[in-house]
Amino acid sequence: MVVMDEKIISDEMVLNYHLMHPGGDSRPGDPNVAFYSEGTYHLHYILRHPWHGEISYSFIHVTSEDMLNWTWQKTKLHPSFTGHGMFSGTGFITKDGKPAAIYCATAVEPRNTFITLANDKKLSSWNKPYPLLPKGGPDGKDILLLGDPDCFQVGDTYYAYSAMSSSSNASVPSSTTSLENVQLCKSKDLVNWKYVGRLLKYDLPEISRGEDLSCANMFPIGNKWMILCISHSMGCRYYLGEWDDKSEQFVPETHGRMNWRRHGQSLLDPVYRDFFAPESLLTRDGRRVMWAWLASLDKNIDLKTIQSLPRELSLASDGSLLIKPLRELEALRYEAVIFEKILVPLADNDTVASGKKIPYGKPHLHLKRFIKHITELRGDSFEIRIQIDRAEAERRRFGFLLFSNEDLEGLPVLIRPESGVISIGETEAPFSISVLPEAEDIEIRIFIDMYLIEVFINDRQALVTSFVEYKDSGFDFNAYAFTGQGDKPMQIKKIEIWKIKSTNKGFLEARDNQIWAPELQ
Repeated sequence: MVVMDEKIISDEMVLNYHLMHPGGDSRPGDPNVAFYSEGTYHLHYILRHPWHGEISYSFIHVTSEDMLNWTWQKTKLHPSFTGHGMFSGTGFITKDGKPAAIYCATAVEPRNTFITLANDKKLSSWNKPYPLLPKGGPDGKDILLLGDPDCFQVGDTYYAYSAMSSSSNASVPSSTTSLENVQLCKSKDLVNWKYVGRLLKYDLPEISRGEDLSCANMFPIGNKWMILCISHSMGCRYYLGEWDDKSEQFVPETHGRMNWRRHGQSLLDPVYRDFFAPESLLTRDGRRVMWAWLASLDKNIDLKTIQSLPRELSLASDGSLLIKPLRELEALRYEAVIFEKILVPLADNDTVASGKKIPYGKPHLHLKRFIKHITELRGDSFEIRIQIDRAEAERRRFGFLLFSNEDLEGLPVLIRPESGVISIGETEAPFSISVLPEAEDIEIRIFIDMYLIEVFINDRQALVTSFVEYKDSGFDFNAYAFTGQGDKPMQIKKIEIWKIKSTNKGFLEARDNQIWAPELQ
């Protein structure tokens, strides 16, 4: 092991229960090669580092029994072993139960996809990787899979594809990462591969021209198939659809996004990567769980390689996607505080007359504003669970204010029926109470980890943002509920607040011992 020559992450930036790299600045940080094996969850993520006078990339290896408490292992997938750098791919389990990885190799000519198989189910060592070389192609010439490959299994057949492909005899890849260029090949033994055709039978009208299908991960979910992926400009997204056995193609039916533009990001040059480069695995009890790299949330943290909270994916009875926080997070709760039947009253006359800022601007005296101080949060890691009767929330503009100072400035979480969105800070995503099942009340879960905040609402939508300003002396851990322009106060059924135990012991140990530092000979 060679100790990395980099700044160590400072104590003030260390998160309590999110997975983050224990070294200094690093990007890209794509999560990769994840699976459950022999009682242990394995996850890798990309680390950029020098090698032989150039820049190269390794897969850092972390393990856990609960997907929350992580231990860093010695890095085994690094260029001194593989002979090349490693860009994104996925992990999968072979027909005979072996963990395997498929990935894009860097600094090889021609650029290509490689496969490597673990020597044991504990991933203590790996076999030397070998290239995937399918026979045939759309023009009759053999092709190469060039970027972000994925491998999945249907029956006894393996299928592989990547973000783009090219003729194997092309000295410079002429193809772009367009959806039309996502080519599929198949194999019975992971060695002999044959060209099949295009992966997607067609695309959907809401996909912009130029969006690619990268960092993809395809798997069955409920009675459907799902492709979890990104477009490099628009961030994490997904398809739900069917697998057509006859044509050997994915047939998309619906499409959704997991990442949205913030107001401060350019409209003309879209690079929206707050929730980026997803990876998923199947848990020991059959749940589908995903992570995503939080690539561009804030200039203070965008080089830190932080992963999102693990999210459970499943299908609702109507076939739509459900997104839930990992259930194991509930085991981290302690010191519960519960408020019931909270009435959010009209702001008092002194507050209105003083001109103090109400969320989203100064008050107008002819508009009714309702605000209620809930509590002061003492600590820096919380889960807040809010329940509101459907009738109280219907067609109501309401929300919650976190990290508030005495001028009622802070981070708003806001439901906006006039726009059909939920907002958290500068980020907004589609959400409407009207589309929920008739008997379903509103449930909002807010996870605070220092400066990182993730919000889940009714398992139908999830957002992530940062609020590094919370460290400033002018902000406190106050929580308010507010509503505006209504004709009466709003009642909140219940608010539960828990402190969250830290899971970063392994991170702190790895920050000191740097066991993860790749061999660079």
